[in-house]
Amino acid sequence: MEKLQNYINGELVPPHSNEYFENIEPAIGKPYSLIPDSDESDVLEATKAAKAAFPIWSKMSVDQRSEILLRIAELIGENLDELAAAESRDNGKPLKLAKTVDIPRAQANFHFYGTGILHFASESHSMGNLAINYTLRQPIGVAGCISPWNLPLYLFSWKIAPALASGNTVVAKPSEITPYTSYLLSKICIEAGLPKGVLNIVHGLGPKAGAAIIEHPDIPMISFTGGTATGEWIARTAAPKFKKLSLELGGKNPNLIFADCDFDEMMKTTLRSSFSNQGQICLCGSRIMIERSIYDRFKTEFVERVKALKVGDPSNPDTNLGAVVSKPHMEKVLSYVELAKEEGGTVLCGGNRAIIGGKFSDGYFLEPTVIEGLSYDCRTNQEEIFGPVVTIMPFDTEEEALAIANSTKYGLASTIWTSDLKRAHRVARDLHTGIAWINCWLLRDLRTPFGGVKESGVGREGGFEAFQFFTEPKNVCIRY
Repeated sequence: MEKLQNYINGELVPPHSNEYFENIEPAIGKPYSLIPDSDESDVLEATKAAKAAFPIWSKMSVDQRSEILLRIAELIGENLDELAAAESRDNGKPLKLAKTVDIPRAQANFHFYGTGILHFASESHSMGNLAINYTLRQPIGVAGCISPWNLPLYLFSWKIAPALASGNTVVAKPSEITPYTSYLLSKICIEAGLPKGVLNIVHGLGPKAGAAIIEHPDIPMISFTGGTATGEWIARTAAPKFKKLSLELGGKNPNLIFADCDFDEMMKTTLRSSFSNQGQICLCGSRIMIERSIYDRFKTEFVERVKALKVGDPSNPDTNLGAVVSKPHMEKVLSYVELAKEEGGTVLCGGNRAIIGGKFSDGYFLEPTVIEGLSYDCRTNQEEIFGPVVTIMPFDTEEEALAIANSTKYGLASTIWTSDLKRAHRVARDLHTGIAWINCWLLRDLRTPFGGVKESGVGREGGFEAFQFFTEPKNVCIRY
């Protein structure tokens, strides 16, 4: 089996321990490559390289940095087929999803920030005839970037690109569950001519390699996407060291459907927002609330459409849902289905492991699942499942819908379906979420701030918000 390598100081190198662990292909349930079991010594080496590269990279003109980032974007596009196939194999997602969403978005991230840095500007403040103040936005140093397994290269590049564009150097760790496209990105960076040490990618386990990044005294800023429990540990660990933190954490997103919505458009989109990427997107709407007057119509048609979804071979263009990412995750999702039954829920469809057969007999496939009859405050409706499982529940008034929607500890995203313009603005204002989509879902403008409230995170990514995170403002005051 192929051994993946760390990318440190511009070279592909084995871990210091020379130890590896297996990378499992979710659709097959068997290992197909080996992942470096990196530890603190590898992070130390990567950080040393990043520190050495920082003075050169940070003083490089924005035009030069832009040119290199745009070359990386170009190479991602040229290698679309290879990267998409690797992402599908590593994650279990349908190939068509990787080819139309994941890899194009990774390319767009590098292109957006490669051009965005050319337009990033700061403020000046005149004090009349007395003085003028201006703000310098300066790169900070070494950024620690840790990304999750659900959208591997997509979210990895979402952190790395603005950090590099801002003039910082990076020590990054992809998820140990889906490392392959990050490994391929290492090769692309070498081909693109990224100077040595500017980006360093250390593979390995969170408690070893990830923790070493969080704890390193020479990494003053951390950008992390992942589970809330891990984010809580990072905050506790980093706070005494006064590190800058950007934490994009869990979600339990509400989908509010009012009777005056465009029913057909809502139905098509709700199918996507429920089960895209096997429900393994932090923005999926896992709690669906429907105005009572259309509840029965919604339930009948939604369940019929869910039953028609095809689960199977990720490389088949007709496949709607591939495999979930790992066996432990599959078991976790199934345990929530059993919990829902214990809490009084009725499984309207799905709820089981999907047996595909053939070479996929041991794959981690799940049936898309719809559950009704649960109270809004039960565990199934309050805890993040992160799989192809949604609950549906009726509501009678706008106030009731908002109360249910805002009842969880999370506040990442929400979706509102209505033709009433006043209601759309009112409900979007009153939802406790960082994102509110009205009559759409996952429609993203990269210039907009991205992030959640409550236990869904701290800080914002996206647009110039990311440049502001990865730079430090300095006020300069000049008296006339």
